[in-house]
Order: sequence, then C-alpha cells, then structure tokens
Amino acid sequence: MENNLNQTNTALLVMDVQGATIKIVGENSPLLPSLAKAIKKARSKNIPVIYVVIGFRKGFPEVRKDSRSYSMMQSMNMDTAAASKVYDAVAPMENEIVITKKRVSAFSGSDLEVVLRAMRIDHLILTGIATSGVVLSTLREAADKDFKLTVLSDCCADRDEEVHRALTTKVFVRQADVITVDEWKP
Repeated sequence: MENNLNQTNTALLVMDVQGATIKIVGENSPLLPSLAKAIKKARSKNIPVIYVVIGFRKGFPEVRKDSRSYSMMQSMNMDTAAASKVYDAVAPMENEIVITKKRVSAFSGSDLEVVLRAMRIDHLILTGIATSGVVLSTLREAADKDFKLTVLSDCCADRDEEVHRALTTKVFVRQADVITVDEWKP
C-alpha cells in the first residue's frame, strides 16, 4: 500500500482561478506569475496543490432565481463546464485534486474538508480570486474548523485594490499569517 501522507501536513489551495474570474484582474495581472511561482514551490516540496472551482450543473438547479450572487450566471445560460475550468496558465497536473464548490467558501457544497482530513492536512496556504470572496470566506470557515492558515497576499487579487489591501493587512492577520510568495519558505 502506497503511503500518500503529506509529510508537511500543508496544502496549497488555488481557488477560483477560472476564465471568468481572471477577467476580474486581467490576463496581464501580476497575480498569475506569483501564483505560478507558488504552485512550483509547492510541487517542488511535495506539498499538495488542491484546486477549488465554483461549478454548477447544466441549468443551474443549485441556484435560486432570486440569488443576488448567482442568478446572473443562470440567466446568461453559461456553459457550466467551460466556466469551471481552471485557467490554463496555472492548470492542475493530472494527479492533482480539483474540488468543485457551490458557493463562495471553498468548503460550501464541496468535499474539501473530507479530502483535507483524509490527507491529514492541518495547514492551508490560501490563494485565489477574489480576496473579498473565496479567500475571505474560506479563511473564516477554515479558522472556525481549526486549520492553521497562511495567505499569500500577492497570490490573491480583487476587483478593488483597496479592499484587497485592507483585508490582507488588517483583517486576515487576525487569523492567518499573511506573507508574499517570495517570503513563503515551504
């Protein structure tokens, strides 16, 4: 039997880095090279890279018609498979886990916690789009679940730079270590 336990008990979460979310920050954003660097560092140290995407079934049966957050996607009749695909520049390798969530937090409507507990992960390195969305919601829920947390500030992005700054310098520091990818020493 192969031992697939992570020696460091750490995982890098790459959250909501999909074609639709890249449009929020733009394809030339400094986020993508920073994120690629974080993924490379994690892989080189055998730290699991776990991708989290938001995804829905065809026709969006999981979405209420009056949902402020998700009804626009439903009304646009988006291609749900294409919308949940990780952006090519930071795409998962064949053996890496992709978790599909149904709401903002990476834990909501997904099996993320089951996967993390099975892998004996207790430290999460958080990255993703948007800082005020998936990163904030996941950080709060993960803290409530007693995970140790690190946020790579330059591997997160938000439509509003001031919101990103306030979250990474004033809010996240209450529950996580907030560092840059260059400061991260896995």
